[in-house]
Amino acid sequence: MFADVTNRMQIAQEEIFGPVGSVIRFRDEDDAIRIGNDVIYGLAAGVQTRDVKRAHRMAKRLQAGTVWINTWHKIEPNSPFGGYKLSGYGRENGPTMIEHLTRLKQVWVDLNEFTMDLFGM
Repeated sequence: MFADVTNRMQIAQEEIFGPVGSVIRFRDEDDAIRIGNDVIYGLAAGVQTRDVKRAHRMAKRLQAGTVWINTWHKIEPNSPFGGYKLSGYGRENGPTMIEHLTRLKQVWVDLNEFTMDLFGM
């Protein structure tokens, strides 16, 4: 856990995939949103509050593919997971991933024996 972090520090500006936490002070909700969005990545964000309306208001404004409220790193295999900005390449899991990996094609076959055989077969 790192205390007294500012948003200009490298630890606040990069995606660190590990057991790392940073504490950045903010004045009010708008300041917290400004700090949270002032990065080039947007994989996930977290909001800790007892005010459910505030949590949803902030989740709407945060530029992140996932926003966890009063929890962290909950992922369901059937829900799409991916980010915004430089974290925004594609989605994992869920129907979005299936659509990404699927190429659609239609094939129509008339099985009526009275269909004209255009190829003489």
